Amino acid sequence: MTPKHEKQEFITVLVRDPRLQKEDFWHSYIDYEIFIHTNSMCFTRKTSCVRRRFREFVWLRQRLQSNAVLIQLPELPPKTPFFNTNNPHLVDQRRQGLQDFLQKILQNPLLLSDSRLHLFIQTQLSPEEIEACVSGQTKYSVAEAIHEFACLKRRFPIEQEERKEEENHADSDSESSSSGPGHSSDDGSSLRCKRSTIAEEP
Repeated sequence: MTPKHEKQEFITVLVRDPRLQKEDFWHSYIDYEIFIHTNSMCFTRKTSCVRRRFREFVWLRQRLQSNAVLIQLPELPPKTPFFNTNNPHLVDQRRQGLQDFLQKILQNPLLLSDSRLHLFIQTQLSPEEIEACVSGQTKYSVAEAIHEFACLKRRFPIEQEERKEEENHADSDSESSSSGPGHSSDDGSSLRCKRSTIAEEP
């Protein structure tokens, strides 16, 4: 029996807030917010929010399956050739399906050790950037990428401007040529967040 005072690990994942995003005059897509709240030691950040579209979920499932061939992964919602972004029922059906998918994925310890999954749900890195990060082709590690994204999310615009001014007046110790993770206007900054441990692939 476990003592009552001992905390039980939990991972709460919500897929919510579908939004219509315009690619160009003719094309648009829906993306969804992935909210994570956990006390699990497997996670670098205990809370996070990122936005992902359906085709990124498809990529994630393919990559997880290729790295865990003996595991039967849960299915994603069916891909509809002519998905109607203006149909609230269809959009919510897909949202629920994506949430069910992530909930099942996060219950599997083997899948939970895949760094791609952590970068997918806790940073805004593109699939290409995720692959580069886990294969060691970036100047930042998985944990650094997650920390940097969390710091950028918390920074107010005024602080960003002040930081840019400081960097402009700084000596030659700045690394402006190295690009930081994510799609922020601050991606030339060096990684300043405290590192944490995460299960990274060799």
